Amino acid sequence: MSLSAADALKRLREGNRRFVSDDLDSDAAIDRARRTSVAAAQKPFAIILGCSDSRVPGEIIFDQGLGDLFVIRVAGNIVAPSQISSVEFAAERYNTKLVVVLGHSSCGAILATVEELTRTDGGHSRNLHSIVDRIRPTVQPLLATELRHDHDALVRKAVRANIRASANQLRHGSAVLETLIQNEGVRVVGAEYSLETGEVEFFDGVDGLV
Repeated sequence: MSLSAADALKRLREGNRRFVSDDLDSDAAIDRARRTSVAAAQKPFAIILGCSDSRVPGEIIFDQGLGDLFVIRVAGNIVAPSQISSVEFAAERYNTKLVVVLGHSSCGAILATVEELTRTDGGHSRNLHSIVDRIRPTVQPLLATELRHDHDALVRKAVRANIRASANQLRHGSAVLETLIQNEGVRVVGAEYSLETGEVEFFDGVDGLV
């Protein structure tokens, strides 16, 4: 039986606490026996849509083993059709109830978007624009506020805004996920990982789960 969204969130929080305190689970399922047991089938208890940043590997920061998490990684934890379909696939196929959009402090994709919106030269490559253009709607309004005078505060605010936007897009941009949310107890939550402390803060969509 799959974990409820609330129980899955509790398990992620407990794993992150172990990671932060350097008290990692000595029985973490990463050995040969675990490889063998999950070779035929998997049952991930949470789906993580996270950033590709090399400093934010989902399995490590949540102290989980093989087969525990279905992890989708893309720069800026953006939501494009391929990410939506991957989340749909895992939620339907494995009956996974919790989806986490995981951003992080000092996100390079956010920095690139801020630079793009404030630069005067030719800008980035066309391929990078495919990422920047998805983040732009959450960043551009912030440049019209006092935050434009405080780069660090602007980036912090933009990271959170981008996480919320991606979570909302998953909640409302897929008929499949909307049905699973309404009828099957699936929840989409937003979280931010601190590069400095290692802590994950769940701050969006967690009402009723804690």
